[in-house]
Amino acid sequence: MPSSFLVPVISSTHDAALSAALTTAINNKTKPTGSLGMLETLARQIGLIQQTVQPNIVAPTLIVCAGDHGVVAENISAYPQSVTWQMVENFLAGGAAINVFARQNHCALYIVDAGVNHDFGMREGLLDRKVAYGTRNFAQEAAMSAEQCAQAMQYGAELLAGVKGNVVGFGEMGIGNTTAAAAIMHVMTQLPVAECVGAGTGLAPEGVLHKQRVIEAAVTHHAAENTEPLEVLATFGGFEIAMIAGAMLAAAERRMILLIDGFIVTSALLVAARLQPAILDYCVFAHCSDEQGHRQMLAYLHVQPILQMGLRLGEGTGSVLALPLLHASVNFLREMATFDSAAVSNKGA
Repeated sequence: MPSSFLVPVISSTHDAALSAALTTAINNKTKPTGSLGMLETLARQIGLIQQTVQPNIVAPTLIVCAGDHGVVAENISAYPQSVTWQMVENFLAGGAAINVFARQNHCALYIVDAGVNHDFGMREGLLDRKVAYGTRNFAQEAAMSAEQCAQAMQYGAELLAGVKGNVVGFGEMGIGNTTAAAAIMHVMTQLPVAECVGAGTGLAPEGVLHKQRVIEAAVTHHAAENTEPLEVLATFGGFEIAMIAGAMLAAAERRMILLIDGFIVTSALLVAARLQPAILDYCVFAHCSDEQGHRQMLAYLHVQPILQMGLRLGEGTGSVLALPLLHASVNFLREMATFDSAAVSNKGA
């Protein structure tokens, strides 16, 4: 087991000449300037990622990582821990929302056991990258050792070796992981815990308050003033969150488009972006979750989501639902006529 994770170096996509060329290409399409709104922003971003004025979307993939959390012992979830492995079975059977949406959008789907508290055995369609049978209870001790955290991140990076396309999204499953994500968010952003916690799987208001108090007590217990990202991740995170962070860094190193889902996935990005800030150049934020802290996370990162649909399911569902808009953003740039080719008069002509 590695003692540390070798963080890849992420290059910025900034290229003034290419950005100007993309702007010219976008503005020359048969439409009023800026009339396709965020699709134009996406087209420019994807062109900079792919270093071309003719970007494309090839073989999108979603990686769903599942892991259990010791902090469920603090009664912070409306559902029992067993739901984690039961939902993994549902993924494998093709019956979850993410299966439906991935099929609909022709998106490859990987299901990964990052650290579920269950023995699945050898299963077709399940990638076994189990670091341990769930994390420890971070209310009492660090969720994982530095070595376990590094192992999870390394596994995540290695997952990218099997991804052939140029777009990768991330999803998660793990009862208790909104509590882990809220704790990471609080320590990394220094926002009050009350602004970081939400209902998760459906807690009543008194349950949300209890979750808040558990996190506040845990932060005090760990004297978590150090916002060094890997230490925060190991102290409060989950194996699925660490695996996603490692996969994100590897994907950006390959100049892939990163489709960012909701609250838990964005907590992994908070860690990855602290390690390599340029990773944000590669991120497309699929939606703003209905989980309270997610809007605050997006504001902290100074980013704009594509969709706002009141989603809070997780599994990567928001990412896959945003895929048609990614296709639209590159297709208009590749396929729309220009004013000259269509013999249409431009503004002021």
